[in-house]
Formats: sequence, C-alpha cells, structure tokens
Amino acid sequence: MSGGSTEFDAREFLRHLTSHPGVYRMLAVDGEVLYVGKARKLKNRVASYFRTSGLSPKTHALMSQVVNVEVTVTHTESEALLLENNLIKSLQPRYNVLLRDDKSYPYIYLSSTQAYPRLTLHRGARKAKGRYFGPYPNASAVRESLHLLQKVFRVRQCEDSFFENRSRPCLQYQIKRCTGPCVGLISPEAYADDVRHTVQFLEGRNSEIIDELARRMDAAAAALDYEDAARYRDQIVNLRHVQERQYVSGERGDLDILAVVAAGGVACVQVFYIRAGRNLGNKAFFPRVPGEAAPGEMRPRLVKSCPPS
Repeated sequence: MSGGSTEFDAREFLRHLTSHPGVYRMLAVDGEVLYVGKARKLKNRVASYFRTSGLSPKTHALMSQVVNVEVTVTHTESEALLLENNLIKSLQPRYNVLLRDDKSYPYIYLSSTQAYPRLTLHRGARKAKGRYFGPYPNASAVRESLHLLQKVFRVRQCEDSFFENRSRPCLQYQIKRCTGPCVGLISPEAYADDVRHTVQFLEGRNSEIIDELARRMDAAAAALDYEDAARYRDQIVNLRHVQERQYVSGERGDLDILAVVAAGGVACVQVFYIRAGRNLGNKAFFPRVPGEAAPGEMRPRLVKSCPPS
C-alpha cells in the first residue's frame, strides 16, 4: 500500500485476527477514524481491503491513509450491526457514505397514556409518550420478539381503534395471547403487573422470570407432563434469545470497562465506553508503568493515563 499504510504490517495483523463477528475501524495517522464496518467473519472481511488489485477508487483512497485497524469482537452479526450503527452516528467517519440515524432501526414501543398500554413495533421519530426499547437490527427481529413476549406476558398489541370498539374478546384471547382487557376481563391493576414484567424483561432484569419458568418446567416434568415441560423449556430458550440485542444496546447508564495487559514496563489498556446504555466501541492506550509494579498498584496510574471518552 502507498501512503500511511506502509507503516502497517497487514500480514502480521491478519495472521492474529479472529474470524468471529465484529466491527472494524480504519484509523489515520492522527488517530482519526476514517471508516467503520461490520463483518460476519472479521478476518475474511478485513483481509479483502489489503488485496493488491481489484479495489474500487474509493477503497484505494481510503487504504492509502490507513495506518492501523482496531476491532471489537461481538457475539453475533446482529450485535455487530447495532454496534456499527452506534459508532457511525457518534464518530461520523468521512468514508462512511451512508450515515444512519435513529429512524433507520426499529424499536419496541410501550405506550403509557392508556389504562391498558399497548406493545408494538415502532420506526421513525420517537415523539409519542411511552417507553422505547431497542434498537433492533431489523423489523423481523422486533416481530419475533413481540411474538415471544405476547406468549409469555400477554400484553395487548392491537391497534387502539380495534381495542376501543370490541364487544367481545378476539381470537388472541381464545389462543391465550391476550387477557381480554378490551372487554374488562382483567383489571387495570393485574394488567399493570403484566406490563411491569414486560418492562423488567426488556430492561434485561429477566432472571426472576426465567427462574420461575424453570421451576414450572421442573414441576411439570416431575408430574410427567412432558408437553408442558417442553413448552416451558422452549419459552426459556426464546426469552434468552430476545435478550441478544442487549449486549450492544440497553436501558442502563454510563460505564467505562478497562481490560489491561502489562509486561516489561509497558501496558496495553482497552477501554470500552458505555454511554446511556449504548456500546460506543473501544480505544487502546499504552501508558508506561513500572516493570515491578503489582496489578493493584498499577490501577490508579492506568485510570489516570486513560482519559474518559
């Protein structure tokens, strides 16, 4: 490569790069993030930028300025997609032509103005009163999550116009996907409990719910009711699957996570920045530390050397 990339040993870097899903960031000599991308297999995707031929003019211009590549490994490709979205919005790299905003990704919306709140998919400006959970990688992921939540908590998902004009419960009540609030078959207080459990689950506070389902599964198995036991087992698996997105975006506050490796008076510190519940990526620091320092003695020095984002 020409330009700044002559200082970057791409072959050595790729030799140690993982094939897991994740996000990569192309850096300029001054540390500016030039480009953010995602990959199902990081090694294959990043290696494609270092080919000797076949690059587009835009990619060639990008790589002529790259002196380093940073990566963040994720659990799944969906998580990589969400992290890429967060990074592009916060960093606005010059070579990312498409800068997605919040309207690009769908959310789960829980209304708050009715006695019987509604749970539904939402895409676009978040102006209505209520809670928004997400973002999700696509509308299919939201619909799948809503379907699973409906089976467990039975919070209504029907349109308000449909809800307000019912004289008898609909099919969703008959198949045990709703508790019939439209015709008063459940009190506002009992319905509020279902809503509260839904919020707790979407916030990631789901351990109590899963523990309860596990107890029911064990009881059903002990009573030789294997059909119900299998249903509870599937619910537990599905509920855990709904939680996948929260590795990258949740409803929590600010947090800095530090990972440290030190040897021979040199330390490498990776700092992960969580802001308003969103993973905004990581940054590497290389502070100098005494070679004989114990880990406990190094911590204040490392924290001081790694300023917050």
